[in-house]
Amino acid sequence: MGAIPFAAADPFRVIPPAMVGSAVTGAIIMGSGVTLRAPHGGVFVFFAMGKPLLFFVALVLGTVITGVLVVVLKQFTGKSDAELEPAAATV
Repeated sequence: MGAIPFAAADPFRVIPPAMVGSAVTGAIIMGSGVTLRAPHGGVFVFFAMGKPLLFFVALVLGTVITGVLVVVLKQFTGKSDAELEPAAATV
């Protein structure tokens, strides 16, 4: 679950878009003044957030940006996913 298996399978086309999406999410959260009184927890501590709606807007925008960039990178780079996987051993 999450992005780690995708990043491990294709790090050069998954990690940079994830960094951009995360940066956009963080910038929106900081710029809009979203606060969180709990030191961790993300969406599970929404009751402790100031401006939770803006948090979810930022989360959705960052996720969409990450997804779009991953799709763009995978479509416009030289190798397909099938070419990146090791060849199956034939007997």
